[in-house]
Amino acid sequence: MDGFVFPNEQHVTWTVMIVLYPYITGLVAGAFIVSSLYHVFGFKNLRPIARFSLVSSFAFLLFAAVPLLNHLGRPERAANIMITPNFHSAMSGFGFVYTTYIVIVFLEIWFMYRPDFTLHWEKSRGLVRAMFYLLLLGDTRHTPEALAVDRKMVKILAGIGIPVACVLHGYVGFLFGSIKANPWWSTPLMFIIFIFSAIVSGIAVLIFLYQFVKWLKKIPYSQETLETMARFLWGFMIIAVVLELMEVLSLAYEQTEEWAVLKSLLLGKLYWTYVVLQLLVCSVVPFFLLSFACLVRLPTKLFNGLVFASSVLLLCQVLLMRWNVVVGGQLLSKSYRGFTSYLPGIFEKEGLLVAALIFIVPFLLLRQFDKVFPFFEQPGRERA
Repeated sequence: MDGFVFPNEQHVTWTVMIVLYPYITGLVAGAFIVSSLYHVFGFKNLRPIARFSLVSSFAFLLFAAVPLLNHLGRPERAANIMITPNFHSAMSGFGFVYTTYIVIVFLEIWFMYRPDFTLHWEKSRGLVRAMFYLLLLGDTRHTPEALAVDRKMVKILAGIGIPVACVLHGYVGFLFGSIKANPWWSTPLMFIIFIFSAIVSGIAVLIFLYQFVKWLKKIPYSQETLETMARFLWGFMIIAVVLELMEVLSLAYEQTEEWAVLKSLLLGKLYWTYVVLQLLVCSVVPFFLLSFACLVRLPTKLFNGLVFASSVLLLCQVLLMRWNVVVGGQLLSKSYRGFTSYLPGIFEKEGLLVAALIFIVPFLLLRQFDKVFPFFEQPGRERA
């Protein structure tokens, strides 16, 4: 603790779980938008990863609220925001948006995989056949007309899901940006920064998983798909980083009374996590790697290696951004005359070990999903 800090500000309240929560929701929103780029906007090069991105979004979505529940003192009361809603509460709004988004993604997956389920139903016997019949809700049609309806519904749901995905993650930025008493959070750009950084993390995790799964299954890459995702990652990364820098530069240019203490925060408590790691290592380095990969014709293996390294660095960049926003904003005393400190524990309820387990589980679940929802379509099979 440095300088004067009020007694109620000596301890950081929003810890690792509140850092992990917006990070996972960012992966959800970003992965869903990649799927929508094919279904809604017609980027044909993204077709090989459309299924994978949608199922990945659903796997992360199932665990997006787990960090919040772990943070609550009485998690069993969380359902009260749905039973007795307060429409003036942002958290109550999150409950409805989260539920709506789960329904949209689930229905889109159902319509996308319905043709596969019908084929499994035709080939299976006994109990397995009955299970697929229930999963299909009795609709076992596999006609061109039925497939056309499936494709249309997937497109409609993807179009509806885009604004819902933006609201789901952008509302986190809204929560921080609306806290006027904290100069590090109180900016209208926070909403936009969170959305674009979510898209960056979503594309980055898909590139990471796509290359890893293809390598694990020894299946050749779709090079056009990887190149298209790399260009999208490069473009959205530039927008996200520029917005983050513009936020700080605008505060520095205004030279308000808050800037004096924010400058001390950025060059003191957050120097290594913000200046060195987030900006220099995890923003500047992937920018040059992606620029080199996208603008220069390179051997395939070198291109794939540079894109893979960039995706890992940008996943770290977004995580560091969440850390510097959530934790960094709480290190600043409201007296503007001091800073508190925070070092996360390892084996605590909200420690690093629990956070790592929560983050790893969606990846393990995704591996199991591949047995029910094949990530990559088989040649010659028509689908939605």
